[in-house]
Amino acid sequence: MIEIGNVKIKHPWLLAPMAGVCDLPFRVLCAECGAGLLCTEMVSAKAIYYHNKNTEELMQIDPREKPVSLQLFGRDPKIMAEMAARIEERPFDILDINMGCPVPKVVNNGEGSALMKEPKLVGEIVSAIASAIQKPVTVKIRAGFSKDEKNAPEIAHIAQESGASAVIVHGRTRDQFYAGEADRGIIRSVKEAVSVPVIGNGDVCDFDSGIQMMEETGCDAVMIGRAARGNPWIFSECLARMEGKDYTRPQKEEIVAMILRHAQMLIEHKGEYIGIREMRKHASWYTQGLKGASKMRGKLNEVEHFDALKSLLDSYLLHGI
Repeated sequence: MIEIGNVKIKHPWLLAPMAGVCDLPFRVLCAECGAGLLCTEMVSAKAIYYHNKNTEELMQIDPREKPVSLQLFGRDPKIMAEMAARIEERPFDILDINMGCPVPKVVNNGEGSALMKEPKLVGEIVSAIASAIQKPVTVKIRAGFSKDEKNAPEIAHIAQESGASAVIVHGRTRDQFYAGEADRGIIRSVKEAVSVPVIGNGDVCDFDSGIQMMEETGCDAVMIGRAARGNPWIFSECLARMEGKDYTRPQKEEIVAMILRHAQMLIEHKGEYIGIREMRKHASWYTQGLKGASKMRGKLNEVEHFDALKSLLDSYLLHGI
């Protein structure tokens, strides 16, 4: 059991926020497979301020996905605090502040991981938001902005002193993006620097790597990101193994059924035109490693309707293509 403020999280296997992946349908599927905490795609505080219509979709929460964290990004403490207060009545449980996104268009605005270069501003943002809302506030950071600026322990301490209830640390620097290895030593240093829960992130691809991270760093939980794409069952497997139970990975029939269900949920949520096009990447992730699926993936990228997707998958089950 991990406690983040007044929110109780039953186990340490959590879903990491991923832009373009962690929409509502995917989060619900991960929740059904047992993820201990879900997290939305990052939401711009300025977009909420200007009533951007696309942002409304990003903030939708389903009752089946509790507990869930809503991730906010920006750099203006006043605007971020006001927007946090504006949306607090929505049914999310934790507000997470993104200080780790490495994408250039975010960093070039001084947001995301760029904030790690401004410790004073970090404190101002966390303090403003924590004072504006009653819900717990967490901060997601990286090891540092570059290999010469690994200041995650300092930033984590500032976040805690400013009112953060937990810190999530991705063990790579901004310069690494998602290349190279995550630095577990820096996660351990963060754990030693603060008393609030610390959640490790980066290179957790299965039960063994998650346990190893917790043992090596002392972190209280781990977030699983890219390894969950096309594999929401990773949470079922981690839970089963944690309880000492046998776990059988899904066979292709179960995988195909999940693809079709995921596609239907996306269509219900976003309409068929967008839903099917977004499902193409998910279907490619789901079918990675399946025998004979490489030929099918080329055809997946041409699918435009649910019926065509179903026909293609039915053909794969019957004939292997």
